[in-house]
Amino acid sequence: MERGFPIRSVSRSIAVLRAINQGKWLTLMEISKAVDLPYPTTFRIIQTLTHEGLVVCEPGRKRYRVTALVQSLAAGYSDSGRLIAQARPHLVGLTHKHAWPVSLTTHVGRHMVVRDSTHTLSSLTFSNYAPGYTLPILECASGHAYLANVDDDKRVGLLAGLEAYERRTPLLDIFKSPRLVQNIRDNGYATWERNPHTPFPGKTSSIAVPVSEGGEVKACLTMVFFASALTMAEAVRRYVDDLKGAAAALAEQLGADVDPELDLAEALAEV
Repeated sequence: MERGFPIRSVSRSIAVLRAINQGKWLTLMEISKAVDLPYPTTFRIIQTLTHEGLVVCEPGRKRYRVTALVQSLAAGYSDSGRLIAQARPHLVGLTHKHAWPVSLTTHVGRHMVVRDSTHTLSSLTFSNYAPGYTLPILECASGHAYLANVDDDKRVGLLAGLEAYERRTPLLDIFKSPRLVQNIRDNGYATWERNPHTPFPGKTSSIAVPVSEGGEVKACLTMVFFASALTMAEAVRRYVDDLKGAAAALAEQLGADVDPELDLAEALAEV
């Protein structure tokens, strides 16, 4: 991707639309806090989105939600579902064995996007993270697993793009150094304690492992567990080997080009 100067107003508008899409009838103040923008700026953006028909305000309560028109923004997107279909049995298997929900995420822009998860199969969850839920790449376990395992040139380019869009953070500088990157590569996993970007911030922690195909990172598998239930060290001891095993098996399937319809049928049979 060519490097250039982003149009800040466009970036902010997208952030506001994403926040409203992930919430349910949010107030203007809640949206402002979610995207870390001044109240007047958020108000002007919402006015524009409302004018365009993408957002509607609930009469009387001054709460906002997206309209059906947002679906038109994805009308041109096509997804074969091969990765999702082949990953599904592994997600289900991990949750059946350990009870905790597991997600499949991929990199898109400045975020890691949930492509599939088993939150609906587990009672050990605070929320259902449906496909399309996004997490900032620098502030989640899957983002760290992804950044650490792409090739150095790609990582440098991604970090440059992040720096152009966002204010400088310590994590941005850390990932410019090979120290954290090599540590994650050596361990084969990344962690994040007390996830901030969830409907219940600080209540869960995560462990993520990369999934590769042909030497290139395609996705990450992430197990989410209650932060109060066990320490990160104990979670790593209990679950990392199985996560790595599932990621390796999935990578092998991707390389062998196994028929995804067969895997999906098996997954559905297990649910």
